[in-house]
Amino acid sequence: MSAPSSSPAATGAKADRGAFSGRTAFIFAAIGSAVGLGNIWRFPAVAYENGGGAFILPYLVALLTAGIPLLFLDYAIGHRWRGSAPAAWRRFRRWTEFIGWWQVLIALIIALYYALILAWATNYTIFSFDQRWGDDAAGFFGEYTQALGGQDATISFDVVPAVLISLIAVWAAIIVVMALGVQRGIAASSVIFIPLLVIMFVILVVRSLFLPGAIDGLDAFFKPHWGALLDPGVWIAAYGQIFFSLSVAFGIMLTYASYLKKKTDLTGSGLVVGFANSGFEILCGIGVFSALGFMAQAQGVAIDEVVTAGVGLAFIAFPTIISEAPAGALIGVLFFGSLVLAGFTSLVSIVEVIIAAIQDKFGLARIPSTLWVCIPLAVVSTALFSTTMGLPLLDVMDKWVNEYGIVAAAAVSTIIVTYVLRGLPTLRDHLNHRGSFKIGLVWFACVGVIAPVVLGVSLTLSTLELLRAEGTYEDYPGWFVLVFGWLMAIGLVVVAIGLSLIPWPAGSNMHKNDSDGDPIAPEVEAGLGLVPSPEASTPHELRS
Repeated sequence: MSAPSSSPAATGAKADRGAFSGRTAFIFAAIGSAVGLGNIWRFPAVAYENGGGAFILPYLVALLTAGIPLLFLDYAIGHRWRGSAPAAWRRFRRWTEFIGWWQVLIALIIALYYALILAWATNYTIFSFDQRWGDDAAGFFGEYTQALGGQDATISFDVVPAVLISLIAVWAAIIVVMALGVQRGIAASSVIFIPLLVIMFVILVVRSLFLPGAIDGLDAFFKPHWGALLDPGVWIAAYGQIFFSLSVAFGIMLTYASYLKKKTDLTGSGLVVGFANSGFEILCGIGVFSALGFMAQAQGVAIDEVVTAGVGLAFIAFPTIISEAPAGALIGVLFFGSLVLAGFTSLVSIVEVIIAAIQDKFGLARIPSTLWVCIPLAVVSTALFSTTMGLPLLDVMDKWVNEYGIVAAAAVSTIIVTYVLRGLPTLRDHLNHRGSFKIGLVWFACVGVIAPVVLGVSLTLSTLELLRAEGTYEDYPGWFVLVFGWLMAIGLVVVAIGLSLIPWPAGSNMHKNDSDGDPIAPEVEAGLGLVPSPEASTPHELRS
């Protein structure tokens, strides 16, 4: 794309995209995106299964060599080219626009099923008061979701009323927050929910620490197994946890950074977000394993017999703990309430990726773009995931959109930026111009070498695991895995390429000034030395 002139005729009116009022609002929103369900129900089990206390070492290495560097990369692209994922990538280089749409479509798929987990957590917060699951948490969850699956199951999409109602409530809340905009909706909800989440979880941790058996749980969680450090799989697990936890490489942080003011310390903000997210994960590990230690002692079994992750931990193991623990209702409300808060702020950030893309593409105001995105999302999400196939659909789509969506998109984008566009020096200069933490060759190595290698190895190992497995994934019907797994993942790429070929309308935000009323990525920032002309809006070496 040729660099548009900075004249009013060329740049058009001010783009009504919204903006964060300041760095604090952005940090809360970014932490709200990063701190999600994975922190609470995935990290503790991953750490336990991969060396316990020894896992902290590869975890920190992964944070410093992949998580934070890729976070910086997202910030740089979004902040410099001041747009949604498709707009920012297009401004970077015309033909890379497909990466942005790929990220948007990944966010779309995740939003569809993420709302289901949030709906479950909302209902279980209420169920905690009377411990409605009784003595059989697993059986109750099965009856509650009426989930079907497996090779011998009859595939049906019968509506589950309890799930339908909670899903409608979740999407109604999302629509309200998104319609309020970047500052009054996204930032305001994060500023309220994130401190509340931390307070609730700290109370949960303190309560869990006083349960009988809590010390045994903490011993199992923190006891280091140093031999695990020699296992390459442990290091891959560490990178995988950091990568998914920080919400990097699928458009969220890129979009959020585009709402920041020009003179923002991007690297300092990234360090705050990265370490805050990891700190909360450690807190989650303490709380979860204290409770699991109690559960193991109460049932007279070893810790490894009660450790689980994901849906099993949240909706089967924890209800069992709540039923057996003193003041169980309090633990239940705190735990499931924390899931609701963490999940809600994450879902808001996921939906924002889609809204921002539609807003930029068609030059829409906030409320119309919110309705155009959220109403169809809500209809499809409730139609698919309020049914007896909700859990199997979530399981398969989450597996493939993570392994072959997020991981693949991240690998492709880092390779293109580093070796095809050779854009890292430009992005480094942009980050360093206002950043309090200066980056250089080490960042180049992390983004251009370590990240692509780790992502490529992870993708290869996941593929081999699926191909070598007997039968299909989780024994679901072959057509089911094919349609909602492989074809869905491939379809995202194909549709993304197709969307990138559609011309941008004259009324789009592509050539408009940004939310500050300034030309996109103006080179008046003295000292960058990228383009001598102050009118240029795109670095000379990156124009197409």
